[in-house]
Amino acid sequence: MFLRFAAAVLALTVVTVTPAEAVPALVPAADREVVFTVDGTTTYGTLHVPAHRVGQRLRAALLLPGSGPTDRDGDQPPASRPRTLAQLADALGDDRVATLRFDKYGTGRTGLGAYRDRPEELDYPAFVRQAGAAYEALRDQPETDPRGLLVVGHSEGAMTALLLGGTARPRPAGLALLQPQAIRMLDLVALQLHAQTAEAVRQGQFTPEQQRAIDAAIDAAVTALRERRPVDTTDLPPVLAQLFQAFQGPSARFVESDDAVYPPDTAAALRPGTRTLLTCGTNDVQVPCATTDALTAALGRAQVAGPGRVPLPGVDHLMHDADHPDTLAPAVLDAVHRFTGGARP
Repeated sequence: MFLRFAAAVLALTVVTVTPAEAVPALVPAADREVVFTVDGTTTYGTLHVPAHRVGQRLRAALLLPGSGPTDRDGDQPPASRPRTLAQLADALGDDRVATLRFDKYGTGRTGLGAYRDRPEELDYPAFVRQAGAAYEALRDQPETDPRGLLVVGHSEGAMTALLLGGTARPRPAGLALLQPQAIRMLDLVALQLHAQTAEAVRQGQFTPEQQRAIDAAIDAAVTALRERRPVDTTDLPPVLAQLFQAFQGPSARFVESDDAVYPPDTAAALRPGTRTLLTCGTNDVQVPCATTDALTAALGRAQVAGPGRVPLPGVDHLMHDADHPDTLAPAVLDAVHRFTGGARP
């Protein structure tokens, strides 16, 4: 009798054991091209999906580049190839966050798109709409958890991230503002030019009297641009004269529309509790930490969540330090890992 009972139990056990093949399979990490259309322009990007289980939905981050012809990897070929966004994608992948980065207008496979024959009509809102379309493309990927969408922007891309944070649907769970453009564009340009002029005086290239004339001419040029008047370049060094002339040329519409945005004002539209990281490098001469004070205060009033502003000792605008001239500095990686560690759906 005992043997018959034991055999029956064994038979039952064999039948009810979960087969090994029922365990979800692991999908290896991979990149794939993502294509979407906005305002008549076909835009090309790279989706990086970290290793995950079949059917698993992942947190996902849209990566936004800085100003100028910066492509999906964060490069401005052939002169500059820091691979800022490509390295961010790798770092986020280590945290099991999928990423989408794309060639914005004027870069990579996208090029000027619908603006090819009318580049003077390309303004900053067009770039914001393109980023919004990229956000929707990321949201709709089969691996993406729409409750865990993040936006990570570098420099000018951080300002775009702020605008998306208050308008995109669903609202992002988190924003990472890395070395952000945190004041109006022309105020930032003037700040940078004043600093460069002061350095030239220290090196003996200009006298203090010349510095005062140049600084006054820079401020007058900014005022003229905002009032849509011709810029007087008489007291500007040739390189600065060319810069302000370019601001009045084919890029005038972009400059005017970008300068119209005051980033601290955009924070009011953010959802309270949005997890937010703002970094500033102590060696960043393009976006000094002090320029983020008003934005930091505005984020506090918007009642966003931490980690908040994180100063990065020895880090420059490309997020490198002296020991890591070609890769993201450890302080940057630590800040990003802190951000993703808490930005969960």
